[in-house]
Amino acid sequence: MTPRIETTNEKKLVGKRLTMSFTNYKVGELWQSFSPKRKEIANHLTGDLISMAIYKPTHFADFKPTNEFEKWATVEVSDFDNVPTGMETFILPSGLYAVFDYKGLNTDNSIFQYILRMWLPSSDYVLDDRPHFEVLGGQYKNNDPTSEEEIWIPIKQK
Repeated sequence: MTPRIETTNEKKLVGKRLTMSFTNYKVGELWQSFSPKRKEIANHLTGDLISMAIYKPTHFADFKPTNEFEKWATVEVSDFDNVPTGMETFILPSGLYAVFDYKGLNTDNSIFQYILRMWLPSSDYVLDDRPHFEVLGGQYKNNDPTSEEEIWIPIKQK
C-alpha cells in the first residue's frame, strides 16, 4: 500500500476528547458522547467526521499499550463562533502527511502496524510530532469490512 504525500492546510475542529490508552481504549464511549451533539454544530464545512489522536513525542519510540494519548471526535468548521456547550475547539496545524486510503474494519489495527513498522522505516520520512487523524467520509461504515476511510500520518523528511 503506497500513500499519497500531501500538505494539509490548517483546520479548525470542534468536538470532544478523552484521554485513553490502547489497554483502556474508550473510543466507543467518546463517539457515543459526541454523536448526539454533533447536530448542534452549525458551521461544519463537510459531512466528514475526523477522528484525531494526539500522542506524546515519545509515544511510539517507547511504545507500551498503557501509554496514554488524547483521542478526539470532531468535525471541521469554518469558525469557532458557535461552539456547542460541552464541546471544545482545536486548531490542527498545517503540515506534511502520508495519506493511506484504507478499506476494511475499523477495529483491524494491522494497517497501523504496516504503516509504522514497514512503510515508514523504508520511506524517506519519519514521524512528525503533530496529530494523527482519520477522515471518516461518506464511504465510512462503522464495524463493516467494506468501510473506507483516509488515514493521515504526520511526517517529515529524514
